[in-house]
Amino acid sequence: MGLVAVMLVSCDRQETFVASKQLQTPLSRISVESSAEPRPMSPLILQFDFASDFSEGLAAVRLNDRYGYIDAKGEMVATVDVGLDGVSPFSGELALARVNGVYGYIGRDGAIAIDPQFASAKPFAEGKAAVRVGSRYGYVGAEGGMIIEPQFDLASNFSDGMAAVKVSDRFGYINPQGEMVVGLQFNDAWDFSESMAAVRMERKWGYINAQGEMAIEPQFDGAFKFSQQRARTRIGDQWGYVDPSGEMAIAPTYSFASDFSEGLAAVMVDQQWGYINREGEMVIEPQFRFASDFSEGLASVQVGSHYGYINTSGDMVIEPEFDRVGSFSEGLAWVQVGNQWRYIYPDGRFLQGRTNPPH
Repeated sequence: MGLVAVMLVSCDRQETFVASKQLQTPLSRISVESSAEPRPMSPLILQFDFASDFSEGLAAVRLNDRYGYIDAKGEMVATVDVGLDGVSPFSGELALARVNGVYGYIGRDGAIAIDPQFASAKPFAEGKAAVRVGSRYGYVGAEGGMIIEPQFDLASNFSDGMAAVKVSDRFGYINPQGEMVVGLQFNDAWDFSESMAAVRMERKWGYINAQGEMAIEPQFDGAFKFSQQRARTRIGDQWGYVDPSGEMAIAPTYSFASDFSEGLAAVMVDQQWGYINREGEMVIEPQFRFASDFSEGLASVQVGSHYGYINTSGDMVIEPEFDRVGSFSEGLAWVQVGNQWRYIYPDGRFLQGRTNPPH
């Protein structure tokens, strides 16, 4: 394989970073040895040694050991310096870049915007990015200046105007000015979503509101973010969903579960994945080896050893013929067969063009 997504971990959170060793995504836990019969290929279908999700109109790709960014027409609109050994999707008009183990940021033209200098770094969110200087985390602004000085043992991105930070063995939340607005008191803490954040007190998880008040008492063995007024939670080894009032909206009866997206959530029953609606009704029967979240009306599913895409009615609209796939983003999704990466439209057509390799 050529390129990889390296998982950067900060504040116990994972961010995808494109690099050049191996690829790890939620859908890539199987061998890349391909037994699929490829479709007849037009010479105009764009193929890459690696391809990433589209974000802010661009997608990072690699050709011939060089990174660049293409637009939705497949045109190479930016190339990056040959010395960079990893880049990420854009977020807030900037993308992470790595060289010799240190991190900085590049602009949409592919040029260095913030010099590589950080021991680790996260994508920009709400105008700031968490970075590590030595052993401490702080936050930089889009111009590269340190706007919250490094002082935290761990730091997450800002979400809903707050960011989870860790000092010593406790987590709390800061505001954009760096002030501690929810005191250091939690054993673990997730980002805010829909004005709620999952926090752990000793061994149990609950949820706080934007004022830092405990809105749902710690009672869960696992808890994740709210999405569409539902948050997946675990009691023992069973997964269900809680609503913002703390009521169990969907009883914990699933072996595993994902977040709600576009009104549906993937759940596992007897080692097979299907989809439920917000009322907990099974609307797409468990039948897949793996199933991802819906995005732009489609979700990738695994049938046998290959992946395709279904619509919200459960119809297979793109047949399972790929070794790995991404979610649809900005009208396109990356797919992989063997060592070749392409982009596909929702109707199954491949992105075509005459892109030249980065130079």
